[in-house]
Amino acid sequence: MYRFIIILFVSLSLASCKTNKMDKDSSSGPSAEKIILEAIQAHGGDKYKTANYSFTFRKKQYTFQNTGVNYKYSVTSERDGKVTKDVMFNEGMTRHIDDVSIPLSKTEQSRYSQGVNSVIYFATLPHKLKDKSVNKKYIGETTIKNKDYHIIEVSFDEEGGGKDHDDQYHYWVNKDTKLIDYFAYNYTVNNGGVRFRSAYNSRNVDGIIFQDYINFKAPVGTPLINLPGLYEMDKLTQLSLIETADIQKI
Repeated sequence: MYRFIIILFVSLSLASCKTNKMDKDSSSGPSAEKIILEAIQAHGGDKYKTANYSFTFRKKQYTFQNTGVNYKYSVTSERDGKVTKDVMFNEGMTRHIDDVSIPLSKTEQSRYSQGVNSVIYFATLPHKLKDKSVNKKYIGETTIKNKDYHIIEVSFDEEGGGKDHDDQYHYWVNKDTKLIDYFAYNYTVNNGGVRFRSAYNSRNVDGIIFQDYINFKAPVGTPLINLPGLYEMDKLTQLSLIETADIQKI
């Protein structure tokens, strides 16, 4: 059975992705940096630099405010009649419960800030892909549901790449719209996992594109390059919907 799965993955790889694998620095191939910059522009471009929005995700209210290199993220939630608000900014983070400041250890700051940052990160993709810690590589092109895509592989430097810097991502950038219609990633924590997300409900809110996603999983060890083929064959398991609601510019 295991050998059959390996053979299936190899076959899908050959069928779903053309073998046009060129590094971003190759003089004869597309530039990964240029493609990602075009995607950022299509999703909102310079408007991200001064973006100030709020939205709801899984019954929690999030806000993000960018002023150049400075940022301020927050999440507000209610449980057992108590309102908790975490605010993350360049210098660290704070927590208030019913407007009372709660002291946080460095470990707690790291854990809570990671939760806030991950939600904002995905909600504002591909804005953060221009960070210096992001390594981009053009690995090919493919067709998904009769649309043509560039495939960009993303990895992160340990310094500045966050706690999950060893995760690997693939982004499928629509050649016509420049939007990221699909992305996938693998991770190693909690015994590891592989995820594939398909965008839907794309909408423009005052110049910035927001998208919801269908979140799928694949067996641990599945190469990211094979996921579009498995997706088209309905071989992925749907886990959840990633939906941002009540988006407002503030």
